[in-house]
Amino acid sequence: MRAARLIKMVLLLQSRPSMTGAELARELEVSERTVARDVLSLSEAGIPVYADRGRTGGYRLIGGYRTRLTGLGRSEAEALFLSGVPSALRELGLADAASAARLKVSAALLPELRDAATGAAQRFHLDAPGWYQAPSTPALLPAIAEALWDDRVLTARYARKDTEVERVLEPYGLVLKAGVWYLAARTDGGDRGDGSRDGHDGRGGHAGRGGHPVYRVYRVDRFAAVAAGEDRFVRDPDFDLPAFWEERAAQFARSILREEVTVRLTPAGARWLPHVTDRTAAAEAIAAAGAPDDQDRITVTLAVETLDVAYSQLLGLGPEAELLGPPELRERFAEAARRMAGLYE
Repeated sequence: MRAARLIKMVLLLQSRPSMTGAELARELEVSERTVARDVLSLSEAGIPVYADRGRTGGYRLIGGYRTRLTGLGRSEAEALFLSGVPSALRELGLADAASAARLKVSAALLPELRDAATGAAQRFHLDAPGWYQAPSTPALLPAIAEALWDDRVLTARYARKDTEVERVLEPYGLVLKAGVWYLAARTDGGDRGDGSRDGHDGRGGHAGRGGHPVYRVYRVDRFAAVAAGEDRFVRDPDFDLPAFWEERAAQFARSILREEVTVRLTPAGARWLPHVTDRTAAAEAIAAAGAPDDQDRITVTLAVETLDVAYSQLLGLGPEAELLGPPELRERFAEAARRMAGLYE
């Protein structure tokens, strides 16, 4: 532990012109007295740490000293590629590895380039969670991530509807979508689906423990328990996580649009439709619409998740959309319009 702290102190001093004892103590999470003892140990080991006295004093390296202790470890290198998503790093348990990796990179840079990391961080930031929801970290996410890095087989209990099922999974990748974590895993084909909102499946893979191996997507917050065994699996070299996710996400989005409604839209309603419902479904509906009527309105057939969802979404278009069918949904819109008119009479 002390050796790691001494190395970190050298890297900190190498990446900055000078640091006060208080700054070093804060970075290293020790007392200023411990910092002073560590500086003395470094000096005795031949590392030229110089102490400037006075109110504006501090510690610095002299003589152009540069350490070669900048080699990245495996976890640090992997974490560095995720360093633009700080919330994801924290949830995966990689924040410390990413911090060490950034420090080593900073120490290896030429002095005139050492502000590059800070400059980029102050200009670009990714806020992964969606609006109007409190982000939460699934308790089992770090354990799943650890098994994923190591290609270890997971035995998991997964909440599905009103029951729990046990699955043996080969974890292939984690995806953070709108603040929700998903696991892409290969199974032996025993699972018949995880519900319309829990996961989506697709066949593939070269190995499995019986049955037909398939790739599925699971919501991480639905796992009740996970345990990584000693067995490691062999990854399919052709598996492409971004391509897999894009394909499955598109299939999932289409799979939940099980109903159709007919709507007459004003030009404004046509412009606003993609903002209140599924964008792809809205674009397809508008593209397939016929010619506008004498009031410049178009009639579209729109794929929706359910009639209740369509009611809540299309009601937001107000008088820019007239629901034509099905009849029971049109009656709900008519009743809403009567009630709304009554409020403003």
